[in-house]
Amino acid sequence: MVISNRIERITAKNGGSGENGNAINVLRAGCVLINGNRIADCSSSAIRASSASNCQMIGNSCMRLGDVALFTELSFEGAVIANNIVDKAAGGISVTNLTESGKLAVVQGNLIRNIFFRKDTDSRGIGIAVQVDSVVSGNVIETSPGYGIMIGCGGDLRDVSITDNLIRDAYIGIGVSTDSFARTAFITRNTISGAKDGAIRAVNGSTPVGSDLAMAGAAAYANLAIYSNAAC
Repeated sequence: MVISNRIERITAKNGGSGENGNAINVLRAGCVLINGNRIADCSSSAIRASSASNCQMIGNSCMRLGDVALFTELSFEGAVIANNIVDKAAGGISVTNLTESGKLAVVQGNLIRNIFFRKDTDSRGIGIAVQVDSVVSGNVIETSPGYGIMIGCGGDLRDVSITDNLIRDAYIGIGVSTDSFARTAFITRNTISGAKDGAIRAVNGSTPVGSDLAMAGAAAYANLAIYSNAAC
């Protein structure tokens, strides 16, 4: 259990691709509870869990981060990321990846705002990114220069449910992969306001394609169910 700590100003002097510069790093440890921590000014993530099954990140306050604030990746089975606050980060929450057998996540009730692109690579800029076997529900995302929510990456998409989220002032509200190997995504009852290039867009690789699916519907894509979303 990692509970009620205050962690600030963590650097990555040895560089790396994300293994350094994290406030809390969980590596190949199961059933870790990370709750009620206050984290700020880290060069990478607030919490990064790699190959860590049944990890819970609950009720943490995360500010001013140089990478994705809350990150679970690689060969994990089971993650709960709930009721956290993220303010100013290169990404809010990321749950990856199918190619390393990562699966089963709940992302619920998080408040994410002021997401930005990383200056060195012009990447991230996404509020929440998920790929497989995940429920994303009841989150509030405000100000994201890329996608509010990104579903899948190429063919890495399977059994994702996106419901009852509020997305404001994103470039694209929700992006969803329509790769030929992508599987099912269910997108409903989301409220999307102020999206500059569409509320819900199909994505081929990293490029949005076609019309706004919040308006046109998803009949052209057999792997998608999209309805009852409010876009303005």
